[in-house]
Amino acid sequence: MRVLLVCVFLLVSVHGWAQGVPTSICEILAHPSAYDGKSVQVTGTVVIGFDEFVVKDRSCGQEVDGIWISYPEGTKAKAGPVAMLTLRLAANSPGKPGAENRVPVHLEKNKEFRRFEDALAAQPQSKGGCLGCPRYAVTATLTGRLDGVDAPILARQGAMFSMVRGFGNMNRYPARLVLQSVSNVSETEIDYSKPAAVAGTGFPLGLSADQVTRAAAAFGTEGEENGLVVNYGIGDTPPKERDGKDKRNSPDGLLFFLTLDSERLQGAAMTEAAAHIGTHIADLRETPGGRSLLQLEAHAWAASILAAIQIKEATLTLPGGYLVWSDGWTDAERDRLLPPAVRSFLMDWSGLEH
Repeated sequence: MRVLLVCVFLLVSVHGWAQGVPTSICEILAHPSAYDGKSVQVTGTVVIGFDEFVVKDRSCGQEVDGIWISYPEGTKAKAGPVAMLTLRLAANSPGKPGAENRVPVHLEKNKEFRRFEDALAAQPQSKGGCLGCPRYAVTATLTGRLDGVDAPILARQGAMFSMVRGFGNMNRYPARLVLQSVSNVSETEIDYSKPAAVAGTGFPLGLSADQVTRAAAAFGTEGEENGLVVNYGIGDTPPKERDGKDKRNSPDGLLFFLTLDSERLQGAAMTEAAAHIGTHIADLRETPGGRSLLQLEAHAWAASILAAIQIKEATLTLPGGYLVWSDGWTDAERDRLLPPAVRSFLMDWSGLEH
């Protein structure tokens, strides 16, 4: 009888973990580490774009109003960010990363999941450059394992990086949901035939021609070992995470793992993507922890826009339909229209705050 009771208890425990505890995105983001390792269920808007894959709630009032989404390790993903930077300490870093022991997650690939992934992977009906743009805005209820830290950290010890903590792109998200199941999926097609509504005056982007040159330099020269490792595929076919350091060295003890979806980065899009990613690498190496995610993204998008201008792209639109460049704009129109469009994209679509 005792053995039977123990078995029943274990079955109930496993079933409870699989179901996930209903909570809200805002509750998690208020105290991410309190939910670390727990199975949770949240409902929100799923944002997928150039370098983002999150479920968001714009009412949270946090620096990042979203939780990064990742598939369980080994999943052959159909949808994900077009580009993703993952940071890791190199073998020659003086840091000592702590060991993590996380419960494996099994993804339920049922009808609802297939609808979810198909909607996220669908490409939009749009003209001109549209970098990382999805066809649909998707809402869903997501269940999975929550990984959380109090705050993302990227820190140096002297000239060498010694600590990386956080999840998602650039490890700048305090919470990550490793997906187990999806339900209540709905999608709304985004109208790319007209610019998305913007509000406010925006913030100065400080456009400067040398931003693109600086971004290109961040990739280094051919054969140079500068800590950048490039792979091709879907951006968050989840990272095969391992505890501890990588076996490779880096000049400053930090490795950048860049995953690019080359099928969605053709022609001008690859040039604009390189300007964006190179800016991230340069900014993180020069001022680690010195910029918020909003500031990092604003600076990188400014470089992408400059690249679009330099290669004479007719237009550049960001996910959600935010028009950030048109060769038909006068200088006055550019100064008036561009800053609020970038601000609205980052705050309304991406869920970022100052």
